[in-house]
Amino acid sequence: MLTVGRIAAQTGLSPKAVRLYEANGLIDPPERTPAGYRTYTESALPELHFIRQAQSLGLSLKEIKRILDLQRQGQQPCELVTSLLDEHVAEIDRRIADLRALRETLQTARDRADQAAGRGEAGVICHIIESAPSHSA
Repeated sequence: MLTVGRIAAQTGLSPKAVRLYEANGLIDPPERTPAGYRTYTESALPELHFIRQAQSLGLSLKEIKRILDLQRQGQQPCELVTSLLDEHVAEIDRRIADLRALRETLQTARDRADQAAGRGEAGVICHIIESAPSHSA
């Protein structure tokens, strides 16, 4: 039997994370000692490793729970995983496009600041920001 501290150490998680996964239904509730301490079996280790690895891929706990629930129902969750990964890649692509647009806006503002400084322009507060093109992410 493993305490929450020992199982956390073996999986590279914190005890708080292990308790969170339990509270969110990602892992089965462990047995309790008469004093109320959680005791896990070795069988919890693969799921905890899976959860940690899934999080490293950017999956949320809610998404990981969906995957684990499918697996527990005897279904192969890899189609769901593929779909979730595709959604995450698309979101990253959107963020990259937004960041590129923001970079262009910032560079334009910087270029205008140099031009305005060369002409000796002043603003109410700061001409650099006042004359910057708007950017909405």
